[in-house]
Amino acid sequence: MNIKDHLSKVNEYFSPKVIGEVNDIYVKVAKIMGEDIPWHNHANEDEAFFILEGELLFEEEGKDAFIMRKGDFYVVKRGVNHRVSSENECHIMLIENKSTAHTGEVESAITKSVEDQLK
Repeated sequence: MNIKDHLSKVNEYFSPKVIGEVNDIYVKVAKIMGEDIPWHNHANEDEAFFILEGELLFEEEGKDAFIMRKGDFYVVKRGVNHRVSSENECHIMLIENKSTAHTGEVESAITKSVEDQLK
């Protein structure tokens, strides 16, 4: 599997695509640009972020915002409000439970169902 090949098929920002699965975990890729992701959390699941290309601003409630760069890895713990954004296109890999809702309980214009992420 070539991750760049999978990323070349991602045509929308903030629209993760499942590229693999391990037990009850999905491995996803996404492109981020802009500030459209709302503050949200995942009540029952941790979420892992790995930066493939570019820079990602990571905001987490109760902590100072920080920039993630290519090669950086971060796990946001369940129940913690967070959001991400990027001034320029950023490519990320997400590692999440299959039950993880894209934007938690928050519905927004960019929210994608698991079914959409499997296409």
